[in-house]
Amino acid sequence: MAWLVLVVSGALEAVWATALDRSQGFTRLWPSVVFGVALAGSMGGLALAMRTLPLGTAYAVWVGIGATLTAGWAMATGAEPVSVVRVLLLAGIVGCVIGLKLVS
Repeated sequence: MAWLVLVVSGALEAVWATALDRSQGFTRLWPSVVFGVALAGSMGGLALAMRTLPLGTAYAVWVGIGATLTAGWAMATGAEPVSVVRVLLLAGIVGCVIGLKLVS
């Protein structure tokens, strides 16, 4: 169960990071609201998962999922350029996250 909570929390990290960008420095209401809700859910889920999982593993997986989804979304929406190297590096992060799960 802790792993599922951690994956959802990592996905919420991508939501709040994207909403933070879209809030334009908290000058836009709805992206700012989404940021706050997603941030609270993300941090709460991380804290809950860390009751069972080791700190280093939980944090690395949380950051890895969030960073990969955030960068992937930015490339998918055209906000950032897509390249083979970028995709391979993101795949490496995913591989490392899976590796952490397998050795835990």
